[in-house]
Amino acid sequence: MVELKAQSGCAGLLPQSIGAVAIEEIKTGPITALLVKPGQSAALATALTAAHGLSWPAPGQRVSAGDAACQWFGRETALLIGVAPDAGLAVHAGLSDQSDAWAAVSVSGTAVEAVLARLLPIDVRLAAFPVGHAARTLCQHVSVAVTRVSEDRFEILAFRSMAGTVVHDLTDAARAVAARAAIV
Repeated sequence: MVELKAQSGCAGLLPQSIGAVAIEEIKTGPITALLVKPGQSAALATALTAAHGLSWPAPGQRVSAGDAACQWFGRETALLIGVAPDAGLAVHAGLSDQSDAWAAVSVSGTAVEAVLARLLPIDVRLAAFPVGHAARTLCQHVSVAVTRVSEDRFEILAFRSMAGTVVHDLTDAARAVAARAAIV
């Protein structure tokens, strides 16, 4: 009989350190999609604050409190990351456990913006994409959610099935940036 073993989407691929960039897998804990029920936006925001100390994120934002975060994910939709949702949230939102659907990767270092500029069709410079900003975009041809969590660190959520592709693209871009830095 085959014995299945649970493993992450990035198992065996990370961590990697290339030039001035580190790429690591993140253990996020629970990830729950919160889909606002009609007319329940304000009530959900109040319940989220009461239960988890988090405000509802504005479009393109991520808010954090301790190990918990709430990240904008689209119109009337957010991801609750790092904590199991309080049962009371279900009164105001549809809740969908997404924990096994996503692979989470941290990309950090002094060359992180140069690496991501090769892969993402958005401006990730600090002036245009400050700490706390979040976006749904593409990494090459893969749909991802990107968040700047500090001046030199981003977190990327990709579908678990595409984790290998995203890691490959990140490492290729990091190698190219490191090679360019070596000859300049």
